Amino acid sequence: MATVELNVNAGEPVRVKEPAAKTAGALTHKAYLNAFATLLDLSVKGLVMTVVTPLLVGFLGGPLYGVWQVIAKLVTYMQAADGRPTQALKWVIANRREVDDDATKRKHVGSAFGVWLLFLPVMFLMGAGLVWAAPHVAGVAPEMQGTVRVAAALLVVGFLLGQLVLLPEAVLRGMNLGYKRMGLQAGLSVVGGALSVGALYAGGGLEGLAAAEVALVALTGALFLAVVRRYVPWFGLARPSFKEVRSFLKLSVWYFAWTFVHRFILASDVVILAALASASAVADYTLTGFAAVTLLGFVTTAIGAATPGLGGVVGLKQFERAVALRAEMMTLSWLLLAVAGSTIIAWNRSFVHLWVGAEHYAGFWPNLLAVLMTVQLIFIRNDSYVIDLTLQLREKVLTGAASAVVSVGLAAALTPRYGIAGLCLGMMAGRAVLTLVYPFIVNSQLGLPRVPRLAGALRPGATMALMFTAAALLGRAVLAGSWLGWLASVAATFAAALLVALFVGLRADARRALFKRLTLLRSLPAARGRL
Repeated sequence: MATVELNVNAGEPVRVKEPAAKTAGALTHKAYLNAFATLLDLSVKGLVMTVVTPLLVGFLGGPLYGVWQVIAKLVTYMQAADGRPTQALKWVIANRREVDDDATKRKHVGSAFGVWLLFLPVMFLMGAGLVWAAPHVAGVAPEMQGTVRVAAALLVVGFLLGQLVLLPEAVLRGMNLGYKRMGLQAGLSVVGGALSVGALYAGGGLEGLAAAEVALVALTGALFLAVVRRYVPWFGLARPSFKEVRSFLKLSVWYFAWTFVHRFILASDVVILAALASASAVADYTLTGFAAVTLLGFVTTAIGAATPGLGGVVGLKQFERAVALRAEMMTLSWLLLAVAGSTIIAWNRSFVHLWVGAEHYAGFWPNLLAVLMTVQLIFIRNDSYVIDLTLQLREKVLTGAASAVVSVGLAAALTPRYGIAGLCLGMMAGRAVLTLVYPFIVNSQLGLPRVPRLAGALRPGATMALMFTAAALLGRAVLAGSWLGWLASVAATFAAALLVALFVGLRADARRALFKRLTLLRSLPAARGRL
């Protein structure tokens, strides 16, 4: 049997002799191990943020905490200027790890580094522009502008260092060995939280927080490099030819274009709110949406960790199997969203009251809409990952650009009148373009009828709507008075929602497939030594 590998230089598939079924099974098995490791890391990160965020709000105050959120989001726009060489490197390594010799693989790393150098002047210029604009976007008083600019400049430095850190990480993920860093990222999250709190205790303010981020990036780079050198013996830089760099750049440019679009889709909400409302509104929006954003990070990062393995299945042209795996991915995403989303809607008001104070709760509709935005984004990202695996990004990027324009325009129009709720509605309406179009693109790439069948989504969709409605009514009527009462209520709601989702929202065959996959996940620690 034969596998299908991507020829980076020509962009055409070439066939290489390989035991396809065995390879695909190993790839998928490792994919779930990677997802397991990622969930562990995210669990620790979420716990650290839960502990650290009230301390940040307490030290900085609500308005200044909102300013910090604006600065951090602004710097993420620099991802639209780095050429995305690490994304291209990850997928090139993933597609050619069984084909290329070690010297060629090192040339792929060298090509990615060359693309990074090519875009470095662009990143410097964009970073300088963001540093100048940061105090104006955040709306701070003149005496605070210098402080905000220093903090923004430090975050820009951290971003530039971080791009080099991502090179070894991209290789690790491309080799389908992301699980080898299991626990390392979790430990770094704890260290990062300690550095941030320590900076504030020392009186560092915004500049101290930003400096802590730079220190964390440097530490992360050193540790990731050590991990990659241990588990990927061939890792290193080799000088590529100009032709090889140019070919790599062609692949990178679509990732670059998508990242530019992606930043506007995801990071524009805070910027719009700061410009049209206030920094205090940003603080309330981010604090109220903290639980929903954490859920978004859990699900999408776990699914993203599995993509190199699924990429192997797509690369083998086993489209029938890829369709089945995608269906499992959608089912698991729906289950997590229905259960965790209902729990968040019901008890997030109590959480915010106990966590940072009732004055930072944005209200019933922002709370509900934050969860609905998360549901929408997760299903969009699931389809986005599948499109990435095919390396056919043109339709994805063009559709995303149209969605970004509509999202920003509607959010800017609705925010002045309806506040945070208007912002959420505008963003959701614009992202609906992706919700409608991406399934068409995925189906065409996987050999399915281009028009998706919606009948299978009616039962889960109706069940989720009923669960969210009941949770919203419960959350509006009941307010937990203590952490102990809140924890008990969350546990009871989660358990009840899980039963409803499993036995009302899912058909019997979907439940069987899900339980079969969870059985495989339980076997992962024992299987680790075999991989």
